[in-house]
Amino acid sequence: MNSYSIATFAGDGIGLEITAPCIRVIKAAVARLRGTPHECELHFTPLPGGAGCYRETGVALPAASIEAARSADAILLAAMGLPDVRYPDGTEITAQIDIRMILGLYAGVRPARSIAGVPGPLADPRAHALDFVLIRESTEGLFKEMKQGQLIEDREARETLVITRSGTERVVEFAFQLARQRKANGHKGIVTCVDKANVFRSFAFFRRVFDEVAANYPDIQADHAYVDAMALNFVRRPWDYDVLVTENMFGDILSDLAAGLIGGLGMAPSADIGDKHAVFQPCHGTAPDIAGQGKANPIAMFLSGAMMLEWLGQKHCAPGPVKAGQLIRDAIDQALGSDGINPMEQGGQAGTSVIADAVLGHVNTLPLKG
Repeated sequence: MNSYSIATFAGDGIGLEITAPCIRVIKAAVARLRGTPHECELHFTPLPGGAGCYRETGVALPAASIEAARSADAILLAAMGLPDVRYPDGTEITAQIDIRMILGLYAGVRPARSIAGVPGPLADPRAHALDFVLIRESTEGLFKEMKQGQLIEDREARETLVITRSGTERVVEFAFQLARQRKANGHKGIVTCVDKANVFRSFAFFRRVFDEVAANYPDIQADHAYVDAMALNFVRRPWDYDVLVTENMFGDILSDLAAGLIGGLGMAPSADIGDKHAVFQPCHGTAPDIAGQGKANPIAMFLSGAMMLEWLGQKHCAPGPVKAGQLIRDAIDQALGSDGINPMEQGGQAGTSVIADAVLGHVNTLPLKG
């Protein structure tokens, strides 16, 4: 039997409320594999980290947590940071970014998939069936030297944007490989480079490296867009896109816009993937304004858990976790679509426990595919 160790960071705010339900859903999906040739086990280890940890200990990401995460097969992270807990320089606690940098998680995978029953802001019927993926380079760009910015005599602040050939090549390769996998499953087979190459040399370099990598994938269409035009096109015709790849800060901004197209951050999962390690977490933050009230929507966390299972299965050539991940997706589609479960941020009445129970019910009863 395959066995996988999962490091978990509940973090702060609503992260403390959505982690346990997510683990229950994952365990239930894996339990459905018992007695089949694809049976597997998952072992979860909770680890301290985040703003609450910093407030209590003076350390946002303990060394022991880093080492435990490094030795795990995957990392499941809910949310970190609180607006009233800051470093002496005034910046918020961003231990999740520290993890990306430490473990070299260069590919920020931000899927945008419409779910039946979840309203989006666009009226066009094509906007009700979106399915594209934004790949955000997660270790360079404007975040590369974020703790080395300069404040000069209280009159000027400077930050440095860094784009390297090696960093760009590996994330663009990741994007084209993903597009090839998606094309095999019926998607468009297009990778769009999002940059500002008409103004900045750094982004002209990013585009040039993109084109060099694209030449190795004649079966995949390569496209280009300036980031300001992409913001417009996400609103005008988001259904035209398949896989997009961009710099760190641009990806940070566009991924929230993409989430808005599918119903908001409560529906938006993500992963940060490197060559050896990967973190899976919802795109949303800690939402301290609703923390402790049972209002948090756990769907993005559940979908992140499904991504984790699918990644584990693909990495280890094991179909079991992939089947369990798909089961969670199907259960979510049933709960939000067929059952009409409506989260509170969508104007409904369903809080964390109602949504979790509905998804869990379908995980336990839906047939496994394949």
